[in-house]
Amino acid sequence: MADDIIDFLRETRDRTGSDLHLTVGAPPAARVDGKLQPIGTEDLTAQRCKELVYAVLTEAQRATLEDVWELDFAMQADGIGRFRGNAHFCRGNVEAAFRFIPEVIPDLEDLGHGETVAGLCNKLQGLVLVTGMTGAGKTTTLAAMARKISQVRPCVMVSIEDPIEYVYDHSFGLVKQRELGTDTHSFPAALKSALRQDPDVILVSEMRDLETIRIAVTAAETGHLVISTLHTIDAPKSLDRMIDVFPPEQQPQIISQLANCLVGIVSQRLLERADAPGRVMASEIMIPNYAIRSVIRDRKFEQILGLMQIGAHDGMHTIDDSLAHLLVNGYISFGDAVAHCRDVDSISTRYQASLRKK
Repeated sequence: MADDIIDFLRETRDRTGSDLHLTVGAPPAARVDGKLQPIGTEDLTAQRCKELVYAVLTEAQRATLEDVWELDFAMQADGIGRFRGNAHFCRGNVEAAFRFIPEVIPDLEDLGHGETVAGLCNKLQGLVLVTGMTGAGKTTTLAAMARKISQVRPCVMVSIEDPIEYVYDHSFGLVKQRELGTDTHSFPAALKSALRQDPDVILVSEMRDLETIRIAVTAAETGHLVISTLHTIDAPKSLDRMIDVFPPEQQPQIISQLANCLVGIVSQRLLERADAPGRVMASEIMIPNYAIRSVIRDRKFEQILGLMQIGAHDGMHTIDDSLAHLLVNGYISFGDAVAHCRDVDSISTRYQASLRKK
């Protein structure tokens, strides 16, 4: 049985786990290939769980946690690696989750992205959104895009993160990484400040509120490349989410701005591999062309899917296209493909056609 938080983190990584969960009344648990595995059999008491969490927090972080009842932070465990932590209260008890952050930022190609996503890194201005549910790899894709940009463009890149996860090298340009709570008080304040720091590229770890979205969209309209993440599962829902944050009287303006400045939405999910241990990415990509910008202006988002289906020449594909590709090549199971697709009949037809060819 592990003795302290470092032992639990080490055990998680020895199992190639991505996350460690500390919960009162249950043993510590590691998420391995998307599934939870208990570490030992001893349930954590409230006092033990609090001691484990507080052991990796500074005095200032402990004070913040006790004041606002939740805390995002990053930590470096010697000999193990870097982790993003979230400490929080549950039924009056301190609990936490830790996400492993690889030291080396992967290439976009290694994540499963193709030329279209790489091409978004060459844009000089506009808004790029990377979307997906928690644990879908959005932050890793964002980091891979930042790495690619910094390797090929002598630009100034400002990132606003909560917390800083991947650490970027300057490469050909300059990278300024700012952390919420340490370097800035809020995303909106940091974004306003970033516009006065001569940036070419602005990274925002998450679009969280109206003011952040407003400033980010304005920055994208005024000659900056802005890349951010959003907790949504596909392109149409991403647009709905951003617009619905605003009061009804302000929505026409944000719709017009998005129609003008949006250059791409990359939605992704991580699924269990059927051919080997690990997970594989399924994605959906929307690249606004004239037709899509027109339906955005008219808020006819129900037409976007059809336009994406015929937009392969612009680099677009739907989640069903991605799932079908993974399925017929044996990367995922039929059950997982059906569970995540929009059109079960389409997936079934493509799968049966591939079986006949074999």
